[in-house]
Amino acid sequence: MINRVRSWWGAEQKDEQPPAVSKDNIPQHVAVIMDGNGRWAKRLGMPRVVGHQNGMKAVKRTAIAADELGIKYLTMYAFSTENWTRPKEEVEFLMRLPEEFLAIELDELIEKNVQVRVMGHKEYLPPHTQAAFEEAIRRTEHNTGLILNFAVNYGSRLEITEAMKKIGREIEGGTIKAEDITSELIGKSLLSDGIPDPDLLIRTSGELRLSNFMLWQLAYSELWFTDIYWPEFNKEHLYEAVAEYQRRSRRYGGLK
Repeated sequence: MINRVRSWWGAEQKDEQPPAVSKDNIPQHVAVIMDGNGRWAKRLGMPRVVGHQNGMKAVKRTAIAADELGIKYLTMYAFSTENWTRPKEEVEFLMRLPEEFLAIELDELIEKNVQVRVMGHKEYLPPHTQAAFEEAIRRTEHNTGLILNFAVNYGSRLEITEAMKKIGREIEGGTIKAEDITSELIGKSLLSDGIPDPDLLIRTSGELRLSNFMLWQLAYSELWFTDIYWPEFNKEHLYEAVAEYQRRSRRYGGLK
């Protein structure tokens, strides 16, 4: 059902020259809300699943460009805890995408030193989806290049709620006191533990909201929105976002 795509790291279709960016101020962690697959397909008179299919190719393009730029962490919001309410056929298709995607690309991910991670409540995913991610995680766990982090069955409010329960149990067990709670402790209790907070958030399709994505972690991230639908997103758009990031001054509440 899914067309086999060309190699991630092979020849890409020639596009316009991307905006100039400085190698001295590359965001370490870029997070992406991949929005607009269904609307892109509808605009072209095609089923929504075709949009998701082409969205997979945009993931490929974005990872290539992120690796070229020297971005170290790329977190892709692939499936939210709220997405289960979508039509059954669409959800089933989305749950098959990781299998198809990784079957095509995993060997080359390994060759290119990419490490695959998954952030979310994996235990609620179908067994075949879990198995695809587990194989990718296992086979890339020792890679030291770009970390490609998929947020799957992820919701920030649930993440924070579960973190508070974990800390509450530690207080009940006497291992910590309420006075020991710090922002660092909360961060270590989140699903993103071990990954720095995003420097830059990108959201496609013209929507201007966070949609329950990394609410704690995005506290001081730079936000960049575009009207482009996700299946249209390419290297030039990522470079444009990074170039805009580099034009901004990050003060973290101070006056510097």
